[in-house]
Amino acid sequence: MPKSLKIDVFTDVVCPWCLVGSARLDKAIAELGDDVVVEVENHPFYLDPNTPAEGVVVADMLRKKYGREPKEMWARVEGEARKAGVELDLSQQPRMFPTAKAHTLTRLAKPLGTQHALANAIAAAYFLEHRQINDDEVLADLAAAHGFERAEAMRLINDPQELAITEQPAVDAAAQGINGVPFFIFGNKYAMSGAQPQEVFGMALEKTLSEL
Repeated sequence: MPKSLKIDVFTDVVCPWCLVGSARLDKAIAELGDDVVVEVENHPFYLDPNTPAEGVVVADMLRKKYGREPKEMWARVEGEARKAGVELDLSQQPRMFPTAKAHTLTRLAKPLGTQHALANAIAAAYFLEHRQINDDEVLADLAAAHGFERAEAMRLINDPQELAITEQPAVDAAAQGINGVPFFIFGNKYAMSGAQPQEVFGMALEKTLSEL
């Protein structure tokens, strides 16, 4: 009988380290044997809950926050992304947008069985295809490719109640001490923060599975 393992993933789709961390996790999962069934559940986290609707210029925000040129910071994450097989050029996506609508779609994709794939697709659209994920049309297109009726997806991301439901777990995550992403919980037992090397993900999976 195959072993079942749940992994809780806390990310934000505008977080480049989350893109890298998710890619490394997925590669580590892919190396597991056929006797392991893994369920990945994505949870919302707002990298900056105060991002205005029109977004902010990332380079300006980084200069103001850290007093450094963004190219220096971008080079590090781009290098780590390449190691994970992701060709990332952060200069090609100049703005950071609010992510409540993206997280709402991801949350509602769980019963469709496409949650993790949709979260990855939204992040890829933002970082790798340089699309504007504050655009309802863009989000509806991505949702339609992952099990949603397009019109229903459009309705859901403009439903204040659904957006409020999404906000609560994001607030709860911060209240529980998750103050940075990516953040991973393996089998409700072990937690790991950051876009760790793939072999570290592999060790976390091995240790958790050995105790099932």
